[in-house]
Amino acid sequence: MMMRQMVGIFFNRQGLGLRLDRFIFLALLAILINLFIVVIGKANETDVLYKNYAFPNGFAWLDEVKGGQGGKIIRVTNLRKEGTGSLRAALETKGARTIVFEVAGVIDLERSVLQVNEGFVTIAGQTAPSPGITLIRGGINIRASHVIIQHLRIRTGADGQTKASGWEVDGLNISAAHHVIIDHCSMSWAIDENMSVSGPRFKGNTPEEWRNATSHHILFSNNLAAEGLAESTHAKGEHSKGSLVHDNVTNVIFYRNIWAHNVERNPLLKGGASATIANNLIYNPRSKAIHYNLMALEWGDHPYQTGKLNVVANVLRGGMSTKKALPLMMLGGDGDLAYFAKDNIAVDQFGNQLPLFGRYGETRAQLLLQSTPIDWPQGLKVLDARMVESELLRYAGARPWDRDKDDTRVIYYIAEGRGTIINDEREVSTYPQQKETQLRFSEEDWDTRKWLPRLNRK
Repeated sequence: MMMRQMVGIFFNRQGLGLRLDRFIFLALLAILINLFIVVIGKANETDVLYKNYAFPNGFAWLDEVKGGQGGKIIRVTNLRKEGTGSLRAALETKGARTIVFEVAGVIDLERSVLQVNEGFVTIAGQTAPSPGITLIRGGINIRASHVIIQHLRIRTGADGQTKASGWEVDGLNISAAHHVIIDHCSMSWAIDENMSVSGPRFKGNTPEEWRNATSHHILFSNNLAAEGLAESTHAKGEHSKGSLVHDNVTNVIFYRNIWAHNVERNPLLKGGASATIANNLIYNPRSKAIHYNLMALEWGDHPYQTGKLNVVANVLRGGMSTKKALPLMMLGGDGDLAYFAKDNIAVDQFGNQLPLFGRYGETRAQLLLQSTPIDWPQGLKVLDARMVESELLRYAGARPWDRDKDDTRVIYYIAEGRGTIINDEREVSTYPQQKETQLRFSEEDWDTRKWLPRLNRK
């Protein structure tokens, strides 16, 4: 205001009147408006950047997960299964490290499993040039703690093997580990679960020792777990499964994930497990969406432990394979479950409401309804359930700004209400055959604290 008065006094003294005074004021106002628009634009750009690249932070125990923080940077320079410059060699290196990529394309695991036995590691798949990194004919098994994996694709597949032949690979499995984050990854065509967390069931003498000896403090966020193979190579027969949380595994968070075209376990919690399931989309399950089951046969004489489960603002959409009147949440087995549910949506493929709760089997398990959340992750922000589907279809899975043809197909089929349960990957696609690309990694292009690309990078 003072500047306006001074400019006005100056021009009035020159006899130019109030018109120039008004003109200068409007010009200054226009500059301020443009600056405001730039600031808002940058804020929106940053918001999109986070949704595309980053796992959520600032809540619960996430800041305790170290990953490769403070360690060295290891560059993956080739797509070989093993050897110098390979992803496997980088994972086998000891000490804190962040794995970045100067190559993109397909890593053929040749019917093997990539083991993560050395903890304090971050795999930053977002650093790869287009089209990113895809693992085929195998999976990943994490047996170490303080691990962060982002922006990888895993296409397991039956690979032409005989039905029920015993090839039983998960897309991604976490076993007896803690403080692990799996974010913005795509898993499909698994023979067991697409993504799961497990460990020993009863290691130790007390329930507290059991819980400490198995997996705990695990986050699955922004992932796409799709098209688990049904009647395929698993020795037990049908085994199209989304996610398993094994007995006594605790402090698991499923946040903003998509499960699509898996028969069941979307996810399954077993006895004594605890989890928060928030803002996820479950599309076209066949026989079960979310379920809990403490099996007496597996627990024997061990004292049953009550499971704990929050289910908040999730969406179940039935599809072509979904059984009629399938509930969002089902309780089976013999163990009790403390259960809090709020703001969930469940509809069939025609938009008709589905039940929010049901049972399978005549058992003594009790549903202990809670009026408040159970051990809610402090600071976890939840979208309104009506926003979940559109948000996740835009941002879930590996490299949402650079999706491959299979993620694109799955996402569009969800949007269009299409797709079905499959027995073999060849029913819908083939293993990708992407041309290898190379691009030198430059630290200057990345915010290495959060592994986000700099907005002003070249």
